[in-house]
Amino acid sequence: MTGMRIVSLVPSLTELVCALGLTDALVGRTGFCVRPRGPLRAVPKVGGTKQPVMQRLRELRPTHLIMNREENEREVYEEACRFVPNVIVTYPITLEDNRALYQEFGRIFGRQARAGLLVDLFDRARARLLSLNLTPVRVLYLIWRDPWMTVSRDTFISHMLAEAGLLTVPACLPDSSRERYPTIGDRDFAPLRPDAVLLPSEPFRFRERHRAEVARLPGMSRAPCFLVDGEMTSWYGPRAIRGLRYLAHFRDQLDRDLTRIADAP
Repeated sequence: MTGMRIVSLVPSLTELVCALGLTDALVGRTGFCVRPRGPLRAVPKVGGTKQPVMQRLRELRPTHLIMNREENEREVYEEACRFVPNVIVTYPITLEDNRALYQEFGRIFGRQARAGLLVDLFDRARARLLSLNLTPVRVLYLIWRDPWMTVSRDTFISHMLAEAGLLTVPACLPDSSRERYPTIGDRDFAPLRPDAVLLPSEPFRFRERHRAEVARLPGMSRAPCFLVDGEMTSWYGPRAIRGLRYLAHFRDQLDRDLTRIADAP
C-alpha cells in the first residue's frame, strides 16, 4: 500500500507498526513511543497518549491513526474522526488477543506475511512457557504508589502473568469489584497474603528503595518483593513475544527464591 501516513498514539502498537516493516510510513508518535529506539528518533512527536496536540496531528495529515480504548481519550477519538480517514481502535485484554492484533494490522496495512511470522513466534514462545507446567503462585502486582494501585484479573497484565502461573490478587476488592485498576488502602493489604509482590518499571517506576517501603505495609513483611520489567508484562504487540520469554526466566528466579525462603530456618 502506497501513500500511507500512520500516526500511533499507543507505544506498544508503534512497535508493532515498525515490526511489520512500516517505519517509513510512520509520520507521528507520542513521547512515550520509544521502541524501537533508533528508528523512532526521526519520527515527530504529537504529545502524550491522553492529550496529544490535535493541531500537530492535523498538520501531519495521517491516513491512519492507531488508538487504544484504555490508553487514549474518547474526546481525542471523536475529534480525530473528523479529519483522519482511518481510525483504528484496539482493545486487547487477553493474551490470545495478540494473535488477532498481528493479523488485523497485517490485513489493514498489507503486511500479511510479516504478521504471520509474528503469529508463529508468539505461538512458539507461548508453547514453550506452557510446557514448563508451572505451579501457581499468588502475586500482588502494584502499578502505582500514592495511592497504591494494583490490577484486576480482567486486564492484559493479569492474563499475561497467568500464562506463567502468576495469579494476581485480589481477584476483586469488595468496594472496587468493577475497577480494572483498583486503589488499595492500608486496610486492604493484610488480607491479601500474596506469595510475592511484583514492582514493575512502569507506569510508576518502582526502584530498589520501594521494596522496603512495601515490606512495611500491613501483612507484607513476609512477601518477597521483585522488581520486574513493566514493558515485558504490560505491552502487547511484538513485545508480548519477548514478554513470554522473559516470564519463563523470571519464574525460574522466583521459584528459586521462594524455595530458599521456605527452607530458611
